[in-house]
Amino acid sequence: MLLSLLPLPTTMSVGANMHIPDGYFGPLFSIALWIIALPWLGLATRQLSRQLNQRMVPLVALFAAFSFVIMMFNVPLIGGTTGHAIGASIAAIVIGPAGAAVAVAIALLIQALFFGDGGILAYGANILLMALIMPYTAAFIYRALGGNTLISDRRRLVASFAAGWASLSLIAGLAGIMFGLQPILFHAADGTPLYAPFPLQVAVPAMLIPHMLVASVIEGLVTAGILAYLQRGNPELLEVSLKPGVASRLESARLRPLWIGLAALVVLSPVGLLAAGTAWGEWAAEEIADVVGYTPQGLAATQTWSAPLPDYAVHGLNANLGYIVSAGLGIGLTLVVIWVIASLLARRSAAQKS
Repeated sequence: MLLSLLPLPTTMSVGANMHIPDGYFGPLFSIALWIIALPWLGLATRQLSRQLNQRMVPLVALFAAFSFVIMMFNVPLIGGTTGHAIGASIAAIVIGPAGAAVAVAIALLIQALFFGDGGILAYGANILLMALIMPYTAAFIYRALGGNTLISDRRRLVASFAAGWASLSLIAGLAGIMFGLQPILFHAADGTPLYAPFPLQVAVPAMLIPHMLVASVIEGLVTAGILAYLQRGNPELLEVSLKPGVASRLESARLRPLWIGLAALVVLSPVGLLAAGTAWGEWAAEEIADVVGYTPQGLAATQTWSAPLPDYAVHGLNANLGYIVSAGLGIGLTLVVIWVIASLLARRSAAQKS
């Protein structure tokens, strides 16, 4: 099997990078992805501001926090690496792809800056894949398959699962293509890759197959499971992205069960540490030599950011408690940032309408 042809590091970190780190993409390639991602994110922000009001702000903040914590639940993938759900699909279904884009982008920013999860230069790649392509793809699939059926229709559960599974599989495949292009675009005079050393014929199946079989299935199940809960207990939330006027009638108390569920996920977050290893192609510079026999020159030179709490570890605390504290701190930071941004957007929207 192709995945078994690529060796894994003999010493892999636990609870480490879950997103593309710096050093795997050439700087020019990373900058190009920033140039693509930022205008798109700007358009999503403008789109969100047109539909946002103060009552909807807690909902956007909730999904930003949910995305942050659900990404901490690593699961073992075929081939000996790990993956995770993202939560972008259910966010796109409930608050729309624009709201999901802003929410997930903020969660990814906090993870990169404070926990070293995803690179700073690679942030453009990470938001392009997880905060932009994924939610917009999920929303398109959900609406196409769900059609004009009632909010309570079971067909929407099938549509939501398909949206979660397909959107995560898509970005996994695209990430594989990005990895596989690096040896072609950036290499030394003797042909030695300077950044990600994996050719397309290895990178694409190594990223795509395990996600299609495991991580994307989990994303689909999480999306369908939350949708099923909302269909029964809070169907009004499922009309927010379809009928903007509904948002003004939302009562914050109806979000209380979801906030309680989020708190439960924080407490349970150490479950994510049970899946030992690192996501494929996202090993630290000292680990990559175990995979290919050398450390690419550009990769080693580009991994320079030192996060305050790398790998969600807190000095002086055991791994489990440190993971919980990091989850709580990360969610708190995410909520503050998204609340400020969303509140400003909501006030701007109200001023424009008055």
